[in-house]
Amino acid sequence: MLISIVAFEAMGVGTAMPAVVADLGAVAQYAWPFVAFMAAAVFGTVLVGRWCDRTGPRAALLASPLVFVAGLALAGSASTLEQLLAGRALQGLGAGGLGVAVYVLIAVVYPERARPAVFALTSSAWVLPTLIGPPISGVVTEAWSWHWVFLGLIPLVLVATLLVVPAVRTLTPPTDIRPARRWLVPAAFGAAVGVSALSWAGEHIDAVAAVVAAVALVVLVPSLTRLLPSGVVTARRGISSVVLGRGMLAGTFFAANSFLPLMLHGTHGWPLAAAGIPLIAGSLGWSSASAWQGRHPDLSRSMLLRIGFALVATGTAGLLLVAPEWGPAWMAIPAWAIAGAGMGLGFSSLSFLLLQQSGPGDVGFHTSAAQIADQLSTALLIGVGGALLGLLGTPPAALPVLLVALVAIALVGTVVAGRTAVSS
Repeated sequence: MLISIVAFEAMGVGTAMPAVVADLGAVAQYAWPFVAFMAAAVFGTVLVGRWCDRTGPRAALLASPLVFVAGLALAGSASTLEQLLAGRALQGLGAGGLGVAVYVLIAVVYPERARPAVFALTSSAWVLPTLIGPPISGVVTEAWSWHWVFLGLIPLVLVATLLVVPAVRTLTPPTDIRPARRWLVPAAFGAAVGVSALSWAGEHIDAVAAVVAAVALVVLVPSLTRLLPSGVVTARRGISSVVLGRGMLAGTFFAANSFLPLMLHGTHGWPLAAAGIPLIAGSLGWSSASAWQGRHPDLSRSMLLRIGFALVATGTAGLLLVAPEWGPAWMAIPAWAIAGAGMGLGFSSLSFLLLQQSGPGDVGFHTSAAQIADQLSTALLIGVGGALLGLLGTPPAALPVLLVALVAIALVGTVVAGRTAVSS
């Protein structure tokens, strides 16, 4: 229930945001509510990851939803853009922390053989919000006010948190506590600033944005050396390749996913409601494949990850037929269902491999590292897409270039997948 609520907020807020910004700010400030959420989510994943490694997931599972509720209340009652941004930051902090705490809980409670099915359930929690989140958000915004898109979720979060209380009451702190990693908090802050600055720069293609991106990289690179396992860049066998694979898979899929409605609406003239149909097909493909892998716990997760990368590459390559003006737009629906199936196999497999290769005192750190790789790669690749649109002018000219790069990343991912397994 908690995952579904966070997912509903994530899917619904984009629909309401044009009305929010029109009420509180200007179109030029459209990106800031998203940037505030992303920056705080990065910070929250790192801090809660270390918190869970030291004390277990119990406190974080209770505190993170309450921080999320505070953010909903602040954003839902906002009368200024500054108050909205503060609320969005609290929402990001709570959502980021909750994501890590759930992974640590799964590692503590469920035996390894049961985890594929558990990850299938967590994937299914996104299906209903994906299908109904945007239309419900639109109806609520038009019939009442955008404020209720935030405020209406508060009672549900509180009920879900109360349901968590008896489940975590008996959890005990871990006995194997690793020494504290040095400079973790400054590195978390640097990563939050770097990721948000890159996201902003990707939406403002000019000389100022180039300077901002360069400064962000200067801050981000040394921060990541503290926040990621060593050997990620070189795809070292084991957990380093798992974290790298998470970034490659998420970045490829979500970057293409972000530009798919623009492709159908801007190039082929589909109405926005119809342009979202391939996204629904992708979501259903994701949940179906994830449910299938959950019923086959004995299959090699590295093999499933390789198949997942191949399916994402195939689906993304299918969009190359859709991107030109002469392309068959309907092909986007089956192509994105295939890519979604790849995510269902690959994402669940990465989650399984991450827990399998994490000691009791490292689950939080490795989970936060994987989420940072996910967020950073997505921000970077979406920024690249925005830059290509700025340079080449139109979606039919820019998006095929982006798609070719994404297909190449997914194909490299099939090689990295083979390095995620460790020798027994």
